[in-house]
Amino acid sequence: MSGTSGGGGPVRDTSSSHLPDAVRRAIEITPAAGTRERTVDITTRGRRTGRPRRIEIFFYRAAGGTYLCSGAGGGATDWHANLLADPDFTFHLKNGIRADLPARATPVTDPAERRVVLAEIVADLNQPHDPGTIRPTRLEDWADSRLMRITFDRRP
Repeated sequence: MSGTSGGGGPVRDTSSSHLPDAVRRAIEITPAAGTRERTVDITTRGRRTGRPRRIEIFFYRAAGGTYLCSGAGGGATDWHANLLADPDFTFHLKNGIRADLPARATPVTDPAERRVVLAEIVADLNQPHDPGTIRPTRLEDWADSRLMRITFDRRP
């Protein structure tokens, strides 16, 4: 299980250790990963309707963990609101390897963890092969981003 070190920043995530090697490698992307490797679908439960909601989204690896982030500007997103209402969702790998992984989202509110994670995400996005559309991306533009730490469950 992933967590924080009580204000000292993130703790290394081990929630993918039970996954098959190929699936774990697909999740544990590096800054060298291209847009295709970063693109997944997630299925959340609609907070008002209770119906499944599937969207395409980028995921990020930072500080040894897996994250979803709303991006620069930090505007409200349905996926984030849905995960706040029901943190259990499905993380769908779809490029190269296909897998539907039960997962849980935890909002990242600790300022130290947010700072470390967002700094790594921004540095990653500023790589020449990044999925971002505008470069350079600045950390201060991401300060209000919706940020969720993802852990992969052992549930079937």
